[in-house]
Amino acid sequence: MKTSLSKRQYIILGSLLFGLFFGAGNLIFPIHLGQLAAGNWGPATIGFLLTAILLPLLSILAISLTRSDSVYNLARPVGRKFALFFLIMIHATLGILVASPRTATTTFSIGVQPFLPKAWDGIGLIIFSALFFGISFLLSYNKNKITDYVGKILNPILVALLAFIFFLAFIIKGDVRNISIFPQSTGAGSNLINGFLQGYNTMDALAGLGFGVTIIAALRLFGMNDTKLRSKAVAKVGAISMGLEAIIYIFLIALGASSLSYLKLTPDGGSAFTAILGAVTFLACITSCIGMMTALSEDWSQRFPKLSYHFCLGLTSIGAFIVANFGLDQIIAYSTPLLSFIYPLAIALIALGLLNPFIGKNAFIYRTTIILSFIPAILDFIHTMPPFFANMGWAKAINGWAAGTIPLFAQGLDFFPFLLIGLLGSWAIAKIFNIAPAASLSNNNH
Repeated sequence: MKTSLSKRQYIILGSLLFGLFFGAGNLIFPIHLGQLAAGNWGPATIGFLLTAILLPLLSILAISLTRSDSVYNLARPVGRKFALFFLIMIHATLGILVASPRTATTTFSIGVQPFLPKAWDGIGLIIFSALFFGISFLLSYNKNKITDYVGKILNPILVALLAFIFFLAFIIKGDVRNISIFPQSTGAGSNLINGFLQGYNTMDALAGLGFGVTIIAALRLFGMNDTKLRSKAVAKVGAISMGLEAIIYIFLIALGASSLSYLKLTPDGGSAFTAILGAVTFLACITSCIGMMTALSEDWSQRFPKLSYHFCLGLTSIGAFIVANFGLDQIIAYSTPLLSFIYPLAIALIALGLLNPFIGKNAFIYRTTIILSFIPAILDFIHTMPPFFANMGWAKAINGWAAGTIPLFAQGLDFFPFLLIGLLGSWAIAKIFNIAPAASLSNNNH
């Protein structure tokens, strides 16, 4: 049994995880955020890094500290039904409903659509997305080869292309001397909050929970089977991946802020790349799609033994293909309520996992915190519904009540007080009444 990894193996796994993380949202949202923030791109970057870097890193650490093999095991102390519900929700959101479809539509809108006649947009997306998910399916088919495909081949090419694009954008096309380092006198606070909320859209905190199973599988292939040693390796791999991603985010947001001198403000950040990105978009999106499809197939086939890995892989490929053909704008519009619902629950689970050294897997603390987290999850879901639903009388009434009653609701941070009350309140009650973790609860419980 292997007890440690070499530096080269850590770099390969860090490269793998970065490639799995860095996809469609990681390209379009930082650029758009930089364009919106302009001179206040610094505060916006700080906010963005909190949810797009720190939160995913904490999700990986939560997997590591609890020595979980998947998000199911992380959520298991709440109860089997919730753990199964959350497992399905996380992977359905990543692999079928939002993130995977977005990888295809983003690649199409940036690298293909500008070169097609307007009348060909519909059939062009159908053909391209079929090819895109076909390639993803083939590269994901042998799960033992994914570390080679992504970590050793595709991702190094992606990083090299990104470096070349930054050189073109800042040195050749733009003027790096005109980028303001210090924030403007007004708007810094609002841009920080906007950056924080925009970081949700990358979906990396959810991906961190979902990709746990993929990294664990890769570590097993490297011969690391001891749970304790493997959990430490997961944390190190996560730090390498997130460190690299943080550097690239800073450059992307700065690129967005500086691009206004030679590119117009775009509705979703996607078309801002038209003049300077091509192959990099495809590489970023295909590696991320492979990761999400593989993670779904691994987790679902383990949880539902009658469904094979390849059956789940085919299911997510077909499902993502269908959703992708609704178009990027529709995916973004309808994904916002779904993400607003899932994130408070995910953040609560991450916090509980990080507190594992102090609270263990105390079912009372877990259940109380998650139950309270459902309140902001439901309210945020209603608040972010598309206009057709949001303008209905009942939705307006709920939003009006919440805005006047729930702290931080207007800022989109209403999950925070509920999380604090859930954690501190349940911990205090557990201490007072000596409510201990269930002795039988372990990662091996099904």
